[in-house]
Amino acid sequence: MEEITIIKSEYVTSAVSRKTCPEELLPEIVFVGRSNVGKSSLINSLTNRKSLARTSGTPGKTQTINFFKVTLKTSDDTRHEIYFVDLPGYGYAKTSKTNRKLWAKFIDEYLSSRRDIKFVCQLVDMRHPPMESDLKSFASLVEKNLPVLVVATKSDKLGKTERQKHLDAIKNSLGVDEESILPYSSTKNEGRSDLLDVILNSLIK
Repeated sequence: MEEITIIKSEYVTSAVSRKTCPEELLPEIVFVGRSNVGKSSLINSLTNRKSLARTSGTPGKTQTINFFKVTLKTSDDTRHEIYFVDLPGYGYAKTSKTNRKLWAKFIDEYLSSRRDIKFVCQLVDMRHPPMESDLKSFASLVEKNLPVLVVATKSDKLGKTERQKHLDAIKNSLGVDEESILPYSSTKNEGRSDLLDVILNSLIK
């Protein structure tokens, strides 16, 4: 297994339209999920930075598409510059219906138009079966022909038996095989090296 290190990570910009997305084109790894599912915590875990992405206990806090520039280094000293892209959470958010519609339109435009998306991490809370909004989001990504990896967050909250039962529920709800689901714990960094492997593989295909 290739040893992968993140040697640099920095916030670049928050986009509110296609025009405000970064002009520099780099491979993009996109993170989507319900409000408060743990996207920012996962990005912080991956980059080993406590507050690169701002976390909040308030659902819907992320209201822009946030771009983070990340430099990966492999054991042979090869370097790859990429973006981690944190999308606003779908589902419940403390904002108006009008704002939610605007976000949905912008997110759809971004996912449909960006040519450098390598794959999308769809985060689901491992403790609960996927909700209708999760199913809709997953179907929309598949419809756009975007590769999707389901990341089951908060895996440390479940025991071994419970975990398998919940993984089966996710697998059956989304109609994917178990290899397409990656259990992840941001507090314990469980799943981090596996996700970095998937990211690297997407860059060298």
